Amino acid sequence: MQIIQEQTATMEAMVADILTEAQQLGTSAAEAAVIQNTGFSVNVRMGQVETVEYTKDRSLGITVYFGTSKGTASTTDLGLAAIRDTVAAACKIAKYTQGDPCNGLADPELMAQEIPNLDLHHTWPIDTDQAIQLAVECEATARQFDARITNSEGAAVDSHAGLYVYGNSHGFIGSYPSTMHGISCTVLSSDTDGTQRDYWWTRGHSHTEMELPTSVGSKAAARALARLGSRAIKTCTAPVILQADIAGGLLRNFISAINGHKIYRQSSFLLDHLDKPIFPEFVNIYERPHIKRGIGSAPFDGEGVATKAKDLITNGILQSYILDSYAARKLGMQSTGNAGGVHNIKIDVGSMDLQQLLTTMGTGVLVTEILGQGVNLVTGDYSRGAAGFWVEQGNIAYPIEGITIAGNLKDMFMGLQAIGHDIDTRQNIQTGSWLLSPMTIAGN
Repeated sequence: MQIIQEQTATMEAMVADILTEAQQLGTSAAEAAVIQNTGFSVNVRMGQVETVEYTKDRSLGITVYFGTSKGTASTTDLGLAAIRDTVAAACKIAKYTQGDPCNGLADPELMAQEIPNLDLHHTWPIDTDQAIQLAVECEATARQFDARITNSEGAAVDSHAGLYVYGNSHGFIGSYPSTMHGISCTVLSSDTDGTQRDYWWTRGHSHTEMELPTSVGSKAAARALARLGSRAIKTCTAPVILQADIAGGLLRNFISAINGHKIYRQSSFLLDHLDKPIFPEFVNIYERPHIKRGIGSAPFDGEGVATKAKDLITNGILQSYILDSYAARKLGMQSTGNAGGVHNIKIDVGSMDLQQLLTTMGTGVLVTEILGQGVNLVTGDYSRGAAGFWVEQGNIAYPIEGITIAGNLKDMFMGLQAIGHDIDTRQNIQTGSWLLSPMTIAGN
């Protein structure tokens, strides 16, 4: 911890010096961020080490303002001369750019006054040799799971520590350290019908929150085996369940659609939907940035604005856009503390697990994999390649592949029937599985 404190003090002093340098060059305002990342990752395949990578990076970015004109520059060379050159480059760029009245720092009264300890930094006391042993154990568990596991794309173990420092000419300088560790495995299964591939992974700020390597390997193998015998189905209309990790993608589509930059550009299908129903009344979606050890927790955003809890959807009605200071000014609103993204998006879940959702659905499709892009946020049109399982009378009948699920996000959101309590906690945007009203399922 003393090392972290010393590094933080050094980087905070660096940011202060950068801001002073910018002021001496005549800027009306400036902001700077320095990021440090250290760690390693190992990859093994078929029991043999394929790669060992070490990371030790530091970079800085500086944005300066001359009135409403803005210039930005960055560098990975943190030598004194390089820093001065970077500040000078940002100033030169600003002097040749057209002014924009919405440019500028976030409002000073929004700056984080206190930096809460969110418990995001937890060193994993392993070296690369130990990490290799864990990766070998993970892959071996998967390969030994069943004789039909015939090949492997490998297992990986990684551990990284980061330190983020941001400051601006309001007098704000804030910082926080964090760590992220992970284990993943991908294997192939084969039988007379062909070969299938699947994977599993786990991660967390603390290694104690992750699944064991044997669990990751077993789940990767079980998922690959479950896909054996996949077949196509005929085009139909049927209800759809999106498994929790897939349903999170729909939440990400929703977050993107209410991003202020899309709203002021009029490039979102949710334009002018503030205070209007988007989901059924039972749906509540909210942001909770101060969860201890939360995957997306942060004390302040990329502009130094204090993060805070907020409701995005209450009883199905849109309560707020996602705004940084620029988008907020464009819309005549105030920053929501989301420069750089969202922090721990959650949704209220119901009482059913995945099996109960299947029983409620009866006959339809359980989607466990999504392929391709196929989302138009301007119109809300949604068309994605998919794979998963055909369900009959509430039970999985057989695996399917080569299908496309299609609809419109507005209809899909309003057609949400239930949310399972099988929450995928591995990501910043968390939900359980979704049961959706009938959609078009394109097959053969």
